[in-house]
Amino acid sequence: MTIKNYLKEQVVNKTVSIMPNVSNETLVKLTYLAEKLAKDPNHAEKIKGIRESFRRNGPSVELVRRLAKNLSVKSKEKLVSNLILNWNLLTYDKKKKFEKKHGFMPPAFFVLSPTMRCQLLCRGCYAGEYTKVDDLPAETIDRLFSEAKELGTYFITISGGEPFIREDLLDLFEKHNDMYFLVYTNGQLIDEKLADRIAELGNVAPGISVEGFEKETDERRGSGTFKGIVRAMDLLRERGVVFGFSATPTRYNSEMLASDEFIDFYIEKGCSFGWLFQYIPIGKRPDPELMATPEQRQMLREFVHNNIRKTKPIFVGDFWNDGPYVKGCMAGARMYFHINCRGDVEPCVFMHFSVDNIKDKSLEDAITSDFFRGIREDLKKVENWLAPCCIIDNPKILRENVKKFGAKATHEGGESIYEDEGICRHIDAYSGRMHELTGELFKEKYSALYLKEKAKERD
Repeated sequence: MTIKNYLKEQVVNKTVSIMPNVSNETLVKLTYLAEKLAKDPNHAEKIKGIRESFRRNGPSVELVRRLAKNLSVKSKEKLVSNLILNWNLLTYDKKKKFEKKHGFMPPAFFVLSPTMRCQLLCRGCYAGEYTKVDDLPAETIDRLFSEAKELGTYFITISGGEPFIREDLLDLFEKHNDMYFLVYTNGQLIDEKLADRIAELGNVAPGISVEGFEKETDERRGSGTFKGIVRAMDLLRERGVVFGFSATPTRYNSEMLASDEFIDFYIEKGCSFGWLFQYIPIGKRPDPELMATPEQRQMLREFVHNNIRKTKPIFVGDFWNDGPYVKGCMAGARMYFHINCRGDVEPCVFMHFSVDNIKDKSLEDAITSDFFRGIREDLKKVENWLAPCCIIDNPKILRENVKKFGAKATHEGGESIYEDEGICRHIDAYSGRMHELTGELFKEKYSALYLKEKAKERD
């Protein structure tokens, strides 16, 4: 055992042992230990913010206590060793090596869709038009995980389709037990046997798709789906597994999602995290009328920032409203990208265009393509991180780079996002209104952060 691995093991064991009786003072002390381990100045800055939250006795303290009380020992060990240490604190040297070679840091994570097969037929599914007959081979997935670690990426998001249709994925999660996997799932396949296996692994966190409560969820996903979700959450909670929800704000459910009733219900079910993904008119029967309005999106942003994050013991990520936290759009391997079931390498889960396929390219070569570089360069010019998306907020970035680099749609009808006149007209109006609503607000609240980032880029 190397000195580094020995020290890591000691940190994990110590942290897990004190978690059941953790105090605010102990949490603050742990942030100082984490700061010493963090070579990345961005991580060090985030750790200081977490420390201040602990000192204020914010809801993050209650979240940590819930995790300490409710998670199994295995889940706690993997949360600390794989997610906090491997992904965040111990891979800075690998990432700097990549940056020195290519001029940018490697993406923090990527989304992999090993299959697009799914037993549900959800209205407006972003993945609904991908092929259902092509699954990414297990040996290719295995190689991708290994190559990701060489770049310093130890966190992978698994999507689809319904990932748990593929039972061989669990064996790959076990083989790469030093990584952490967020698996987006409809929850319908999580029975006692699967819940037991997930609990045994400890490095898998299901994110279960919901639309609200039973009415909203079953209307979009099919009758009985909500009952299956509730059962899956109960099984995972009983086994001490980390899990959360994933919701798609639309014109018809945004008010529900921006309610204490909604958040409190899923906290009570045992969710530690939640993700909000705005509906994008791509995939199965794209319908721009399903999009939440700019006003609804702004309302949801205010609810997340002023209510959830100040009062609720749950972590909620709000795409695309969290632009200031990640300094803009993350697409094009700036911070993440997507590989679909055929191996096509896409800039984003919702940008269904590709110039490369991972079956004949290394991960490193794919993310340093001219297509991705063009997107990253254009993203640097976006001056409002509250409207960061290069699909619906700044649509010229998608349209111009697809044409410039000859990117091909990765499924039939994918071109509609920039060729369909009705969709384009709706997105252009939407984009204009988003910038109207948020432009001055961004300058008022985040101009100092923006100027600081621009100065770093110049240096």
